[in-house]
Amino acid sequence: MPALTLNYFGQGALLLAEPEAVKNPFFMMAPEWALLPVVGLATMATVIASQALISGAFSVTKQVIQLGFLPRLQVLHTSETDTGQIYMPFVNWGLFAAIVLAVGMFRSSSNLAAAYGIAVCTDMLITTVLTFFVVRYAWKYPLWLCIAATGFFFVVDLAFWASNLLKLFEGGWFPLLIGAAVFVLMITWNDGRRLLNESLRSDAIPLSDFLEAVFVAPPMRVDGTAVFMTAEPGTVPNALLHNLKHNKILHQQNLFVTVRSHEVPRIDASQRLDVTSLGHDCWQVLVNFGFKDEPNLPRALAGLQGPSQALDPMSTSYFLSRDIVIPTIGGGMATWREKLFAQMHHNASAAAEFLNLPTNAVVELGSKIEI
Repeated sequence: MPALTLNYFGQGALLLAEPEAVKNPFFMMAPEWALLPVVGLATMATVIASQALISGAFSVTKQVIQLGFLPRLQVLHTSETDTGQIYMPFVNWGLFAAIVLAVGMFRSSSNLAAAYGIAVCTDMLITTVLTFFVVRYAWKYPLWLCIAATGFFFVVDLAFWASNLLKLFEGGWFPLLIGAAVFVLMITWNDGRRLLNESLRSDAIPLSDFLEAVFVAPPMRVDGTAVFMTAEPGTVPNALLHNLKHNKILHQQNLFVTVRSHEVPRIDASQRLDVTSLGHDCWQVLVNFGFKDEPNLPRALAGLQGPSQALDPMSTSYFLSRDIVIPTIGGGMATWREKLFAQMHHNASAAAEFLNLPTNAVVELGSKIEI
């Protein structure tokens, strides 16, 4: 920070002394013999900044997915010890496509200045607003102090942001368009998931009543453990209905598992599982993850207390419902948003991959759901 401050003050001093240096104040600060070393320094700084942006994009996208505002994407872990070191191919190639598009459209860094300025000022303004909520609701400071602490920066940021709006039609529209597109995708996914869950709940059968009816004339029990994934606890998963209909069997142990993502970074191991016995060697299991936790379901279930038999990876099967979303006219969202959600849902990474389930132990059973 001191070096950066001196750099900006130096550029300001140069511009006061030589206004014509406005065309490139950073490089014109250095004497002619130092031009190539300064170019090398700027290149290294660019590489460092780009790597920070890429890593940050991966991390933020993963957290947004776990908060339920984006569909599941492929996440590759690049470290055996640090869960935060990840690589997301879709995000990486998306950034590449956006950068190539920006360079092709604007052609020079000077033409990009308007887009860059409004992007940075918008980011600073949003950060200041979010800081108020942290200081007020997370740190519990008095309202007057929170307004005083963030109000000054808000006024300054708003002034910069408003001045950059003058360049809206000179390229400032580009980052706003990208932000609006991402916002539409996030809101559509969140609303679509809500409508999907409401549709599932409306057709759902209470799990406890269903099990009581099943065990009046129980089907054949086979050795091993079946893990049925369900979005809503206390309801019968479609995978169980299909399994009983087509295979006419029930495993010796049955776990009905719901994975919940919470708006906290991490969940303590002691609060990871919430287990309720349903009788007949059946259990309802809630698995809690924070948005920075690694969703590894087999590892989480390894600490399960309750089932009479330990979960043996060789005799445990995971049953998942593969839902196909059917948009309907006059539903909870505009038709184009329902079609967009259906496409996003279709292209989402498989739940088995997201939850780190062993590929040789997963059974997927499909069903169609109208929203």
